[in-house]
Amino acid sequence: MILIVAGLCLFETINSVDNAIINAEVLSTMKEKARRWFLIWGLLFAVFVIRGVLPWLIVWFATPGLGPVDALFATFSSDPKVIAAVESSSPLLLMAGGVFLVFLFFHWLFIEPKNYGLIGEKFFHAQNVWFFAVVSILLAVIVWYALKINPMMGFGAVVGSTAFFITHGFKQNAEQSEKELMKEGMSDISKIFYLEVIDATFSIDGVLGAFAFTLSVPLIIAGNGLGAFVVRQITVGNIEKIKKYAYLKNGAMYSILVLGSIMIADAFGAEIPSWLSPVITFAVVGWFFYKSIRENKKNEKKEKAEPEKESSPERQKEKKEKQE
Repeated sequence: MILIVAGLCLFETINSVDNAIINAEVLSTMKEKARRWFLIWGLLFAVFVIRGVLPWLIVWFATPGLGPVDALFATFSSDPKVIAAVESSSPLLLMAGGVFLVFLFFHWLFIEPKNYGLIGEKFFHAQNVWFFAVVSILLAVIVWYALKINPMMGFGAVVGSTAFFITHGFKQNAEQSEKELMKEGMSDISKIFYLEVIDATFSIDGVLGAFAFTLSVPLIIAGNGLGAFVVRQITVGNIEKIKKYAYLKNGAMYSILVLGSIMIADAFGAEIPSWLSPVITFAVVGWFFYKSIRENKKNEKKEKAEPEKESSPERQKEKKEKQE
């Protein structure tokens, strides 16, 4: 349970870096009182409403035979009926979340601007026109095999792809709204409202990805809630430091690919141990964090070397000759 909560916290934090950057830039244009209100009450809304109610509703809707209380504590229940209901609905839930996350990765790989962290990323980015072809073929293949096992799994794959394109549209709108939020004419109340909407949009990735770790709603609330708290702390004072780690986004997206693949494999009946998702998340994010640190050290060495070159006798002689 501790490993799952820690993995969820890390995943939510890394996955919300873009959201934290938007929040920090908008908050810089707001008054101190409005900032404090957003960071305190906005955190409660983000944790309990978005990251608490949303996974609970998803489990409840995916398992309509359960009541609201059973949906909340289903994974801790000893009632055979509750256990059977969760097991029967889990392929639908896992397939929908898995397809959503895999589509999210391919959108980043083909279309979104990025710091190239691995060989091949630049090539795929140059082929961005192929994104829709790749995800369409992938969806057709998944649905074809899913229908042979369970029609609801095929429906889940379609739901996941639909959810991706809907939330992608909201994200694009959120990025455009950020420009409006930076204008001085908009009130702080309006900015707070928009920030909450943007936060809700960005949190969907983390909520769906959480089901790769566990189907337990209380554990999801605990892990994602801690992650949301960390993101708020980053927003307050450390956003410039976070921006320096160029490959954190890469780590988030590759962990999303792995988690999405695990969810799809689990939906098809593969036996995936519960510790695998958090361990892989720590490993992938840790590697790209290390890569970012190494890149920062290289840049620092280059910056130190430049003044030394400028002050060297050979460089001074070249400057003098040019002036003459």
